Amino acid sequence: MDIKIPTVGESITEATISEWLKKDGDFVEQNEVLLSLETDKASVEVVAEKAGRLKILTQANVTVAIGAIVGQLDTSAASNTSAKTSSAAKNDTASKVDDGKSSTATQSSTSTKSTESIGSTMPERRSTMSEHLSPATRRVVEERGLEADSITGTGPGGRITKQDAVAYDPKSASTTLKVDTSTKSISTSNTRTLELPQKSYTSVESRREQRGSRREKMTTIRKRIAERLVQAQQEAAILTTFNEVDMSAVMKIRSQYKDLFEKKYGVRLGFMGFFVKAVVNALKDFPAVNAYIDGDELIFNDFVNMGIAVGGPKGLVVPVIKDADLLTISELEGEIKRYAEKATTNKLSIDDLTGGTFTISNGGVYGSLMSTPILNPPQSGILGMHKIEDRPVAIDGKVEIRPMMYLALSYDHRVIDGKQSVGFLVKVKEALEDPSRMILEI
Repeated sequence: MDIKIPTVGESITEATISEWLKKDGDFVEQNEVLLSLETDKASVEVVAEKAGRLKILTQANVTVAIGAIVGQLDTSAASNTSAKTSSAAKNDTASKVDDGKSSTATQSSTSTKSTESIGSTMPERRSTMSEHLSPATRRVVEERGLEADSITGTGPGGRITKQDAVAYDPKSASTTLKVDTSTKSISTSNTRTLELPQKSYTSVESRREQRGSRREKMTTIRKRIAERLVQAQQEAAILTTFNEVDMSAVMKIRSQYKDLFEKKYGVRLGFMGFFVKAVVNALKDFPAVNAYIDGDELIFNDFVNMGIAVGGPKGLVVPVIKDADLLTISELEGEIKRYAEKATTNKLSIDDLTGGTFTISNGGVYGSLMSTPILNPPQSGILGMHKIEDRPVAIDGKVEIRPMMYLALSYDHRVIDGKQSVGFLVKVKEALEDPSRMILEI
């Protein structure tokens, strides 16, 4: 049967094969992932509709049209494989019956050898665990900078699955390190040895010769990001207005209720839930910030689909929380967590990334103190949130140290005038400095 490039979203006519997760000639089971595709909006995995032997017709890093045939599955190989497996199982059963006649006499000896074998081969199995990773699992391990030998596998034969790598928390792993200064090595509790780096005394000229430049083809997503950013700069009259927020009240609420909140709702109480809720309330008072231009008309939305700009493994992505104006802070935090996990594992769908009416970009998580965010067309506004930093401010005629954060609203001046932009920012500021406003929606 043919392996075709599936339809991955409206208006998408082509995709790039970013990676084949199976090799040419491999036998694959039904629903196993065959390859990953990259479009201008998201990464998509293609699975085997039936079991069979794979024949690759189009290699990785090639851009193909939707519906193109890129490989084939020989489904007749599935029945042959099943027959061989059945025959092998019968032979194994017969062999066990014959061996059973003499098993009693040698049981004690065999038991001892078996124990010795398990004890001696276990370290070797762990040391070679990284050699048996699937391409998808290996990619997660490498992107997260994990040690494969430290991960407990739940797959067949103790192998590490992609889900094991995604769920693994390095902080929870405990390993005892012993340093041997004579051999300049580190021995761990699971018998692995890590060589310490040796000092290098190579000359500057020698090191300079080892340096150079490398050329990498831009991914489809990165090219699309570049196109949209240039489009926004060329087509919109972008202006940025700033303000600052005293985050004392929000931080106090988080500190007071974070444990109770997580216990009740199963998600952490972060800052983004407050940010989204404050922006939603401000958009109700300033609907032009939630509008966009279509030809010679303005389209005003009476709903809020909030885009949350996050950095994924392959670049910036903006998953959209649909109907954010109808959600509570706990529901917003749940959606933010879900999208963050999907972005980290490249599981965002086309629907997850479309339909936004306004965007929040939180550069503060990367340490940004101030920035001027660029619009996400066709939207007319994007709000940049930044690093919370203790700064001296004047409070009732006295200088106090408060946790302050800069806000930056970039907007299309064709749609939003200065009064509306300033009013919008003041509304967000008031909501965050007095969170009870968000609850009462005033």
